[in-house]
Amino acid sequence: MVLQEKNIKFIVAGLLLSILMAAMDNTIVATAMGTIVSDLGGFDKFVWVTSAYMVTTMAGMPIFGKLSDMYGRKRFFVFGLVVFLIGSALCGIAQSMVQLSIYRAIQGIGGGALMPIAFTIIFDIFPPEKRGKMTGLLGAVFGVSSVMGPLLGAYITEYISWHWIFYVNVPLGAVALFLILRYYQESPQHNEQKIDWWGAVTLVIAVVSLMFALELGGKQFAWDSFQIIGLFTSFGLFFIAFFFVERNAKDPIIPFWLFKKRLFASSQILAFLYGATFIILTVYIPIFVQAVYGGSATNAGFILTPMMLGSVAGSGAGGTFQTKTSFRNLMIVSVVSYFLGMYLLGTLTPDTSRTLLTVYMVIVGFGMGFSFSLLPTASLHNLEPQYRGTANSTNSFLRSFGMTLGITIFGTIQNNMFTEKLTEAFKGMSGPGGQESSMINMEDPQQLFHPEERAKIPDFILDKIVDAISDSITATFLIALVPIVLAAVFVLLMGNGRVETTKSSNGVSPPSR
Repeated sequence: MVLQEKNIKFIVAGLLLSILMAAMDNTIVATAMGTIVSDLGGFDKFVWVTSAYMVTTMAGMPIFGKLSDMYGRKRFFVFGLVVFLIGSALCGIAQSMVQLSIYRAIQGIGGGALMPIAFTIIFDIFPPEKRGKMTGLLGAVFGVSSVMGPLLGAYITEYISWHWIFYVNVPLGAVALFLILRYYQESPQHNEQKIDWWGAVTLVIAVVSLMFALELGGKQFAWDSFQIIGLFTSFGLFFIAFFFVERNAKDPIIPFWLFKKRLFASSQILAFLYGATFIILTVYIPIFVQAVYGGSATNAGFILTPMMLGSVAGSGAGGTFQTKTSFRNLMIVSVVSYFLGMYLLGTLTPDTSRTLLTVYMVIVGFGMGFSFSLLPTASLHNLEPQYRGTANSTNSFLRSFGMTLGITIFGTIQNNMFTEKLTEAFKGMSGPGGQESSMINMEDPQQLFHPEERAKIPDFILDKIVDAISDSITATFLIALVPIVLAAVFVLLMGNGRVETTKSSNGVSPPSR
């Protein structure tokens, strides 16, 4: 495909705007949820606002990736962008929590097409020697949007209106839509393939069942309730069915032969492990700052800026140097920095200075940033164009799945440790102390640790609470070292694959069936 240089710049701008919106909408709603609930009511349904978006996004990723391989990137990217904008506009005018949840599901369908296809388009329009810098740029935007989402959500909600956390997507998306429609021209030739309907159905049901089980378990329903057990059972049955369907499908949604490629398989597992651990940083560092240091909600959002800058630097470095050395060598730098940063965060105490916390976040962010640019590129390494959408959507899916599973598991661990330490701290106490400690609600720590509320708590009570929450969060960071060590093993298994800049490297075909 031959594109003029000026057209490529406009295309990249459109892709960057799209990724910024889709990635940020995973987190931007979190800090506005209290205001939304107070305005719309429906406290018992607020969990669905986040769940609906995540479920439809994850369910759509593999399917849109496959469809883009079959019928072209542009039509499905534009489709995803239009649906995302319609969903955003509808969310802004929602009059009830049920309406907002439905509109978020529509928004998520669009988001499921945007992120994986954007990275694949970059791979299609740039030669190998330029892909690294471009994927580094897209990865940096993904990292920035993931961290900036809560901060922007808090700012817009406080100074404008919660409706505008959705409306802001409309002008940005309109610009992105114009740029893609006007300047992105792809080849009309695509491989004839048969749609794997049974694979799509079983995959969607399996993903939806698992996502709802993880999102609702321990919140609206107990983990051992009939509803949650039923959802996990549904996931197991339909996932097994998906596995058998894909093994026999002529053109499967996720070709299993890809996992026989060592670099591809390692990249998928690493995306999962990095996603599972990165999410706890974005959630618990702001809580630590707000609850332990006594910062405001807005300051807690700003405190993530050093980690964001570190991830931008890491993503850029990973993109720049992937033509000079192997993916494995770069990911070794990544996992060492990531491990060191997470370990240092695990040593935090209420007496740790803000300066040290900033340094620790830069280190952990730098290690994480490499994965944003390297893992998508490694997933597509030496693959022909007709498999790139599938490969990249699988990588995006597993990273998102890791984030969902990670926050569920580590959130449960942190909450249990906090409750245990708080119980020990107030053991034998009665009266005001016990009453104050029972008011702690880690589901919404911003309410308790708001400066005005914090000032009402007696110092001897506050110290015990601060110590309990500090110890539980830092212990969670240390436990997160286990999957990072596991990630180091898979980094070593990546092999010596690297970006080839010679014109002879045009991809490989799948093994004969």
